[in-house]
Amino acid sequence: MMIFTSIYSIIDGLFVSNFVGKTAFAAVNLIMPVFGALSAIGFMLGTGGSAIVAKTLGEKKNDLANQYFSMLIYALIAGGITISLLAQIFVRPVSILLGAEGELLEYCVLYCRIMLISLPCFMLQCAFQSFFVAAEKQKLGLYVSIGSGVINMIFDFLFIAVFHWGIAGAAIATALGELFGGIFPMVYFAGKNTSLLKLTGTKFYPKPLLKACTNGSSELLSSLSSSLVGALYNLQLLRFAGENGVAAYGTIMYVNFIFAAIYLGYSMGCAPIVSYNYGAENHPELKNLFKKSVRAIVCCGVVLVTVAQLLAVPLAAIFVGYDKALFEMTCQGFRICAMSFLISGINIFGSSFFTALNNGLLSALISFLRTLVFQVSIILILPSFLGLTGIWLSGITAEFLTLIVTVTCLTLNRKKYHYV
Repeated sequence: MMIFTSIYSIIDGLFVSNFVGKTAFAAVNLIMPVFGALSAIGFMLGTGGSAIVAKTLGEKKNDLANQYFSMLIYALIAGGITISLLAQIFVRPVSILLGAEGELLEYCVLYCRIMLISLPCFMLQCAFQSFFVAAEKQKLGLYVSIGSGVINMIFDFLFIAVFHWGIAGAAIATALGELFGGIFPMVYFAGKNTSLLKLTGTKFYPKPLLKACTNGSSELLSSLSSSLVGALYNLQLLRFAGENGVAAYGTIMYVNFIFAAIYLGYSMGCAPIVSYNYGAENHPELKNLFKKSVRAIVCCGVVLVTVAQLLAVPLAAIFVGYDKALFEMTCQGFRICAMSFLISGINIFGSSFFTALNNGLLSALISFLRTLVFQVSIILILPSFLGLTGIWLSGITAEFLTLIVTVTCLTLNRKKYHYV
């Protein structure tokens, strides 16, 4: 699900770069951190809420689990609509704050205003990715993601390549895909289905809602921090490399989305299973899942770094092959940034693992240090000494520092949760 979500998020950039131009492409990349921040509540209630729902199912309280699930979804709908309406007011000033001006600014505003229309549905789609796993319908979740991606790809081609609607066409195509991704799961869970979960009448449960928020605070913090870091990267790149730097970073991040999606998808898929076995006090299965997960993630890291080095040139060519200077900058940056895949998987899994164990504090600590403290401090310091290369090295440096924290947390809590 995460891989397909990442792929269709990339399609806009691919079509915009090749059919509209690098200024529009830079605009999409410049404003993208805003959507990451606004959609963070969907990830928070999805991961934090599914941990509570799965734990409740593990305790054999199915009716209560359905009420918790329904309450969380209804709260997310209300929150999504409110955020979408309020965000429309601040589109232009935020774009200016991010460094946009002239044609770049107008592209940012147009793209953002259209995308905000489908924001509530995208937040629902993010949340349902976790709830599909908790409901033991992960294949259906995959099909929904594929459907959203196909819709986006088809309409990207039509609106940009055929009808020449430019950056507006890219935004509309993405919005249509997100509408499907948010509405279809609502219809499925509201009707008769064979899953463990169903949308029902419910009441307000303040404690589970607060627990879902605190338990998923690491995912919220991770999304917000990633958006802030993305904005800082763009500001530094505008300073050291101009518009080309933002476009190059956009290409690198698009590829990074796909690779990171493997780690994110695995961690999200494991989380409800971890929560279920934790609630059922099935310690042997918890140990088995933890050990196999660590082995799989380490092996995956080696494979991803190797693949990234081999694909650096062809991937850069697909996005920015029309501009030689931009192409060379993208290749250099991608080869350096790709080294972070070697260790980022353990950090992502570690944070998600503690969320699944209903320890939002440790999960938030790992995410806070990884995506905010280390990333922000390093991106502000390294470029002052190493210039553009310092920007590309910031990611791997932050991941290494986070790895120390993650391993320490996992070691100190192994006896408390019985996963080793």
